[in-house]
Amino acid sequence: MAEEYDLVVLGAGTGGYVAAIRAAQHGLKVAVVEKEKLGGTCLHKGCIPSKALLRSAEVLTTAKRAGEFGVETGEVTFNFANVQKRKQQIVDQLYRGVQHLMKKGKIAVYEGKGRILGPSIFSPTPGTISVERTDGQENTMLIPKNVIIATGSAPKILPGLEPDGTYVLTSDEALALTELPSSIIIVGGGVIGMEWASLLHDFGVEVTVVEYAKQILPTEDADIANEAARLMQKKGIKLYTNAKIMPETLKKGAGVQIKADHQGEEIRLTADQLLVSVGRAANVNDLGLENTEIAVENGGIAVNEWYQTKESHIYAIGDVIGGLQLAHVASHEGIIAVDHLAGKQPEALNYQTVAKCIYSQPEMASVGLTEAEAVRQGHTIKTATFPFKAIGKALVYGETDGFAKMIVDASNDDVLGIHMIGPHVTDMISEAALAKVVDASHLEIADMIHPHPTLSEIVGEAALAVEGKAIHL
Repeated sequence: MAEEYDLVVLGAGTGGYVAAIRAAQHGLKVAVVEKEKLGGTCLHKGCIPSKALLRSAEVLTTAKRAGEFGVETGEVTFNFANVQKRKQQIVDQLYRGVQHLMKKGKIAVYEGKGRILGPSIFSPTPGTISVERTDGQENTMLIPKNVIIATGSAPKILPGLEPDGTYVLTSDEALALTELPSSIIIVGGGVIGMEWASLLHDFGVEVTVVEYAKQILPTEDADIANEAARLMQKKGIKLYTNAKIMPETLKKGAGVQIKADHQGEEIRLTADQLLVSVGRAANVNDLGLENTEIAVENGGIAVNEWYQTKESHIYAIGDVIGGLQLAHVASHEGIIAVDHLAGKQPEALNYQTVAKCIYSQPEMASVGLTEAEAVRQGHTIKTATFPFKAIGKALVYGETDGFAKMIVDASNDDVLGIHMIGPHVTDMISEAALAKVVDASHLEIADMIHPHPTLSEIVGEAALAVEGKAIHL
């Protein structure tokens, strides 16, 4: 039996289910196909569970410092089973919320694996979806006017370091740990790797990070990455940059042993477990793309500014197209794609206005160009930093490490980039992103009155510092 829809969404992660809701709001008949659970990687294996663990690690660290605030707690311990239980409760609550949203929008949900078929008796153009059901029902044919591919991504695997769930892990296996190792080697010092390094260290695990690039967090501004490295090492995390892991040297049994080439010198590393965190690969296989004209470039599905593939009625969004692999980006791409197919003439997304966040301790957040990118693009720039130690609220919080950095085009005073490291910066970066959206100058940011005492004062002070007029420094 075949069912007809205005839109079928393949994948019900953050991008897919938001796209489905938007389409339902436009009055379209919508279905989603999901082989696992509504909410996808972000809800079940990524953003939410990892941030729940990071929050528990933060509370543990704060409790250990309680004496600094005049609060006497005695010996502070934690129960990792209860940490994981709390994480799962949060995930389950949000999962129920997504299920409710599907029902509210009258969005049909098909549990199973969806594949795109070529022209057939069902349709003269590619796009009919064959659903191999996992809920015990018969396979189903869906005939949509439009399709959105939102199948996300999975952890990249290094040959020779395939996960076994015992000694070698990816973030998927790490999230399911029932016991913490006493030590761990993390291969990859990008965003995911450093978040895991932070939370595991704060839980008492001995952490060693091996990063191939010359700095941890290679996509971040060098000043931010260098400060992060300093603070991570100050905590006790071992960092090796300019280091290449040697998978062929891996030995397993009573822990792991492996070698790495560190700036031309061979080093031997040992730990209980090894976590591979070298990025994520788009889920483009076994979707039936070969039955279409859809192109895959650089590992992701090629799309235009409205997220149309070479089959104009088939769109693709989120991690599966590469680019900024962030949940909030996938959601916004989904909204733009739906608005476009619904004839609403949306504006294309300017990726320079997208805020990026790292939830380690310390937190990091940014929007726009790094200093190196601005110079590489030919801008004449002026920059300034302002430290949290000069912000009253930071002293009250007892968190004075870090700073805000602003990069400005010297020819027209446009803000090119804002980068922050320190307490609660992931909650403050939205002001900077809004400044980018409305094309504000640093002078306009400086003119805005930031309430006192707040951590957000650092943004205004950084803007003033660009002109050498910071008040509290």
